[in-house]
Amino acid sequence: MAFIAPFKGVSFNIEKVGSLDDVVTPPYDVISENAVESYTAKNPYSMIRLDIIKNPGGTIGDGARDQDVADLFQKWLDLDVLRRDTQPALYLYTVQYKHPSGKTLTRKGIIAQVGLAEFSEGVVKPHEEIFNSVINDRLRLLDTTKAQFSQIFSLYSDEENKVLALMDGATEHDPMGRITDEDGCIHSLYRVTDGAIIMQVQDFFMDKPLYIADGHHRYTTALEYRRLQKKRNSSFTDKDPANHIMMYLCPMEDPGLSVLPTHRLVHWPGKLSFDELCTRLSPWFELEEITGGAREVLLCGVFSRMEEEEEGKEAGKSAKTFGVYHPGEDRCLLLIVKPEAQKLLSDKPKQLQDLDVVVLSDVIIQGALELDHKRCEADNLIRYFSDPDEAMDVAVKTCHDNGTEKKTPLLFVMNSTRVKQVKRVADEGLIMPHKSTYFYPKIMTGLLFNQLIEGEDVQRLG
Repeated sequence: MAFIAPFKGVSFNIEKVGSLDDVVTPPYDVISENAVESYTAKNPYSMIRLDIIKNPGGTIGDGARDQDVADLFQKWLDLDVLRRDTQPALYLYTVQYKHPSGKTLTRKGIIAQVGLAEFSEGVVKPHEEIFNSVINDRLRLLDTTKAQFSQIFSLYSDEENKVLALMDGATEHDPMGRITDEDGCIHSLYRVTDGAIIMQVQDFFMDKPLYIADGHHRYTTALEYRRLQKKRNSSFTDKDPANHIMMYLCPMEDPGLSVLPTHRLVHWPGKLSFDELCTRLSPWFELEEITGGAREVLLCGVFSRMEEEEEGKEAGKSAKTFGVYHPGEDRCLLLIVKPEAQKLLSDKPKQLQDLDVVVLSDVIIQGALELDHKRCEADNLIRYFSDPDEAMDVAVKTCHDNGTEKKTPLLFVMNSTRVKQVKRVADEGLIMPHKSTYFYPKIMTGLLFNQLIEGEDVQRLG
């Protein structure tokens, strides 16, 4: 099914830029506008100058800005700030990190070019919805720079760990690049050029589908770019660089693969007391108030109860749980789903009914709070957080800043979506709600680029 190929990766020249820690950044979509200046101040060669979608003081989607990036990218290549490998390679990418549970884990994956396939072909499978405004912006940047600055994070099945075993045995001892990110995660990149190993890896993927974990917008952007190139070039072939996308491929069985929950901070457009909230939720949930301390203690308490209920679920109980914190009254609830909630999900496929994010979206936000999806998007009523402590701080600050304004912040915390749920939904051709998964740690942007050079065919070895 999936065609993968080695490529001549582009990376920063440490002799020119100094510490990679100061030039590599998180993905553009998790960088706040306020943080752009701080990244730029670290190092004049910061990746932020190439991949962020907004100019400080400029506008999103500025065509002149895209050309400036293309010129800067070429300048850095000319000055040897960026170097392109002389030999095609596959790349082993490892990240060592501390899970929120306290465990130290290592996740491994490979970076390769992957042949593009329409979602309808069933080779590359999505699981989340996308927004055209984001695609249009990324398409202009890709079309102007002719470069892919970040990888699509995708999953595949490899129960016997064949691919990573092959890659581990063929890497050089020292990494070609290593950085420690702001969370203390250690990212390392190794080059593999052994043709025989690469052919074995290629053969392995020929009957494997891929599942997009993170990067739906960038993948769809690549599909749009391919369409553009086909229109422009009558001799376009499957070997054209525009027919390929740079991906990070991780086995879904990897013990270092972690999915964290994405919590929701809902801005209720009106005054809503804690008691009124309980009244709205009670038809669909059993309510248990968490008491006995400051807000941090309440949050820990509700997570502890959610964990207890999850352990019960493993033993045969099926009830889903959520937590909700009302910062205006400093009160917290555990929500346990009642069977009655299924009535609001009866029109959805079973694979979606089983998802916590669907219950949160359809039963809590649309049902109990009566906020439809379009209104939430148009009025920006929902914010998403992977860090519950950060979410709580923002919820409390929002509550204080609102003053007399008629808006009530409500923080809903939840359990993670499981990898097997992602696979099941994707296999059925279904789509999860926005921000259903948070694969942690994020792949860093700037360790490796893919330059698309017209006329340079992508070929299978051997």
